[in-house]
Amino acid sequence: MTDLSLMLNVNMLEEKIIEKNIAVICDCPITAAIGIVGGKWKPVIIWILIDGSRRFGELHKTIPGIALKVLSRHLKELEADGIITRKVYAEVPPRVEYALTEKGRSLNDVMQLFADWGRKNIINA
Repeated sequence: MTDLSLMLNVNMLEEKIIEKNIAVICDCPITAAIGIVGGKWKPVIIWILIDGSRRFGELHKTIPGIALKVLSRHLKELEADGIITRKVYAEVPPRVEYALTEKGRSLNDVMQLFADWGRKNIINA
């Protein structure tokens, strides 16, 4: 098996896993939403991008404790789910910026409610 055919097989397997996960989570709207924007880091990434686009390095510096590999994976997942866009500039060195899509910006009210709840019940408690 060549490297190319191995990569294609892995990509096909990943697509099947993603399709299966989407089919499972769509039975409940809360489960579906949490499946896309839930977890330890995705809400933080979305929260940071509410203020505007950021480069990969800026995101990494802004989120203490996140591994580069984890940040990269979450950005790819958020992009695949239509929450963020990735814009690559034809420069040397390459510059990449991440920003919320319209679908991602529609999470603003929910994120504000979470932030308010956190301030009232955790930070100021």
